[in-house]
Amino acid sequence: MLFRVERGYEMKTVSNRKNIIPRIFCSTIVMSIVLFFIGCAEVPVTHRKGLHLVPKSELLSLSLRQYDQTLKKSKLSTDQGKVQMVRRVGERIARSAEAFLQESGKKQQIKDYKWEFNLIEDDKLVNAWAMPGGKVAVYTGILPYTKDETGLAVVMGHEVAHALADHGNERMSQALLANMGGMALSVALANKPQQTRELFLTVFGAGASVGLMLPYSRLHESEADRIGMVLMARAGYDPRETITFWERMNKKEGPRPPEFLSTHPAPASRQANLKTYIPEALPYYKKPSK
Repeated sequence: MLFRVERGYEMKTVSNRKNIIPRIFCSTIVMSIVLFFIGCAEVPVTHRKGLHLVPKSELLSLSLRQYDQTLKKSKLSTDQGKVQMVRRVGERIARSAEAFLQESGKKQQIKDYKWEFNLIEDDKLVNAWAMPGGKVAVYTGILPYTKDETGLAVVMGHEVAHALADHGNERMSQALLANMGGMALSVALANKPQQTRELFLTVFGAGASVGLMLPYSRLHESEADRIGMVLMARAGYDPRETITFWERMNKKEGPRPPEFLSTHPAPASRQANLKTYIPEALPYYKKPSK
């Protein structure tokens, strides 16, 4: 009798599995569709719909903590001339971004940005990055390539554009799906705190301080180029200087390209694309009066 019960249970289990698999498959598809429509957000300027699965409040909270920790572990520049230049350019770009949001009917989003711009002392690291909420870091190694405020505005406009377009939410959503099976950020932080923080730093570029960064997609790069040129033009910087900056970056010699170049691909086609964005950005440019 016991044997028959076990056999019956075994056969029932196999039968159930056959029924469960299609249900799981269908549920996965339905959930994906639901998440797609729930998590969609529009990118400024390009109006592309992006998939944002991470709650903004969680992303901003983690961003603030990780930014503070990164600054504590880094050596901040004491060159007040350079520090003030970074903050001056950053604040102009930030005001430009907020004005753009307000004019676009997205005034409510301005409160999500707590702008902060810091210069990290590292002449070997040619890089800059921005976290969600407007937390920006620039490394001294990129200043020889920016040359002046306008060149710096190219870099900072590009990075602020990533934050404005919320590319970080897309990348973090994709990273959680790929590395943690779609685990929610809060759950990932609770169950795998160290791995999640490292993933966050890698996604947003702060991982460059330890030699690690996840490259943006070509789509995100193209959007950041386009939006960044509009932001810098609105801030009073000539967007045509974007071409000059990338020409300087592409001429860098050595066995390894700078982090900013290796993680922000700049093939010849990119410069061609940049030229097509100039007519869109140039009308916003007003040369500051002396």
